[in-house]
Amino acid sequence: MNNSQLKRKMEYPYEEAKPRRQIAYVFDTNKCIACQTCTVACKTTWTAGRGEETIFFNNVETKPYGGYPLRWDVNLLRELKNQRWSADGSYEGSTIFEQTAPGERVRGWRPAERDYAYPNIGEDEVVGMLEKGAFFNGMHGSWMFYLARICNHCSYPACLAACPRKAIYKREEDGIVLIDQSRCRGYKECVKACPYKKTFYNMVTRVSEKCIGCYPLIEKGEQPRCVTTCIGKIRMQGFMEDAKEPRKDNPIDMIVRIRKVALPLYPQYGTQPNVYYVPPIHVPSDFLMQMFGPSVKEAVATYRNIYDDRELLAAFLLFGNTTKIIHSYRAEDHFAVGYNELGDEIVRIPYTEPVHVRAYYDEKIGTYRHNTP
Repeated sequence: MNNSQLKRKMEYPYEEAKPRRQIAYVFDTNKCIACQTCTVACKTTWTAGRGEETIFFNNVETKPYGGYPLRWDVNLLRELKNQRWSADGSYEGSTIFEQTAPGERVRGWRPAERDYAYPNIGEDEVVGMLEKGAFFNGMHGSWMFYLARICNHCSYPACLAACPRKAIYKREEDGIVLIDQSRCRGYKECVKACPYKKTFYNMVTRVSEKCIGCYPLIEKGEQPRCVTTCIGKIRMQGFMEDAKEPRKDNPIDMIVRIRKVALPLYPQYGTQPNVYYVPPIHVPSDFLMQMFGPSVKEAVATYRNIYDDRELLAAFLLFGNTTKIIHSYRAEDHFAVGYNELGDEIVRIPYTEPVHVRAYYDEKIGTYRHNTP
């Protein structure tokens, strides 16, 4: 398999079969406030039934200390050897498909039941302590950030590779990864294999469950619940066609493949995840490099200078401003304009929000008004 995120070929148990187009997301970590609106929206829509009390298709955790289930990332990172990147950005280490035990297809670990008991562990905890008065002296060394997580609908899913029943598949039309629960027998191999721990076992129904990408909405041309309910407007969902050249009028392509300001989470796992993150600009680059790969410094620099790049800025302005899927966009002189699959305009956002100054005294209704900028 040719993994474009690793810039090299890698091992995978099945032959490559790319979908016609691949669902993809961009999350801007710099704007997330961990309000958990996305979590509640997803929970009430999809996992409010029996046996789903600890199943969160969507969750928001605080890094570096938070994680659901407990230590979901640290446990696997400790086992992966030689996580080195070369100067040209290619990965020299082993993936979870290349460092397996005899009889296994994927290197993984299975969380204990108690690991699902702490969904908010480490919330709002910062690195280090501040000395007295440091708060008033500008930038300081303490930091944390919020990481919103869903299923990555990977191009090379570990859950799919590990399932002995072949109950997991990628949809040909959009690359969404689904579980055929009529075939599932609850062996939990998918839970063990998924490096992001976004496949869950329902102890009541005795089968596995996972994020379905809100495909009933996708089929109607609408973005998923977690995207449209986001208060911070940190999310966008669209499509990429990995086998083709990136399109400059596709906002996902512009952000991910052209300007490369959004990066995959733990690309060294080898699954080629399709949720891309704009790295937080205030976090040490060494920590970010382990999470998002070797292009972190360049991505942060591009994001810091976004106001000098009108096309990139226009793509970001479209976040959270329509429930419809934006298939193409255009950066006009004063507006960012988004279009649906048919080319119809569905959203128009000004680069600068208009300011309306009202009269201090409203003669029509006989009252005084205050303008608050």
